[in-house]
Amino acid sequence: MVYPVIIVGGSYAGISAGLQLARARRRVLVIDAGQRRNRFAHSAHGFLGQDGRNPGVIADEARAQLLAYPTVEWVSQPAITATRQGDGFVVTTANGQRFGGQRLILASGVVDELPEIPGLEERWGQSVFHCPYCHGYELDGGPIGVLAAAPTALHHALMLPDWGPTTLFINDAFEPDAEQLANLERRGVTLEREPVMAIGGQADVTLASGRVIKLAGLFTQPRTRMASPLPAILGCEFEAGPMGDFIKVDAMRETSVRGVFACGDAALAAGNVAIAVGDGARTGGAAHHSLIFR
Repeated sequence: MVYPVIIVGGSYAGISAGLQLARARRRVLVIDAGQRRNRFAHSAHGFLGQDGRNPGVIADEARAQLLAYPTVEWVSQPAITATRQGDGFVVTTANGQRFGGQRLILASGVVDELPEIPGLEERWGQSVFHCPYCHGYELDGGPIGVLAAAPTALHHALMLPDWGPTTLFINDAFEPDAEQLANLERRGVTLEREPVMAIGGQADVTLASGRVIKLAGLFTQPRTRMASPLPAILGCEFEAGPMGDFIKVDAMRETSVRGVFACGDAALAAGNVAIAVGDGARTGGAAHHSLIFR
């Protein structure tokens, strides 16, 4: 069987794309490795109608709603390669299965690569974050830290005082210029140049001198890389984002490879459930249109 559309990635963007296609009565196959980017977080925020709910529960319910459509199938395997075959594509999974599709939607997401500081990784998604809109409010106005991993930390530091008193830990990542220092002062940000050695407690920062700064939460800027090898294998073009490359798409969410579409964190320089869902809906509709109008 050749599916009209194969979706690689069954998190929020992929499910949202699939829903549009299922409602257009098209056969859809979702191939999913089961590694949601926000699997470390206990709650999701800023998503209309779902604010504060467990992100795993949101994803499970969304999957069940998608699979209620009789034209949808789901394979719980990593997709390891994809090749063009005629006017379509063949996707191979880790267990050796091969599936043909007229169109591909890459909703395969990204992997976060955190600064190598003891205690940081195990607090990721719980008291260490990257998105203040997702997690800032729950810190209840308490003291907030920004651990610089790149110059983009300045953007974090200038935003976060709206959520609580903020300290920017430079940690040798960059040195603010005079204008940037003036902006930090204007926003009331405390600058800490002493190197960070470890994170403990809730989000307590231990500095090289042994001094400990207790925080309600800590924000940092992880580097990102593609969670799937398929975009590169297929020859998709990439764009440089502030923390890593993402798949280049046009206004209809089609990549540089004709017939291959992309959505969600893999195709956006952002990481937010609500944005991923919206992008998936847009991409599912675009892929459906491409089946009709060309």
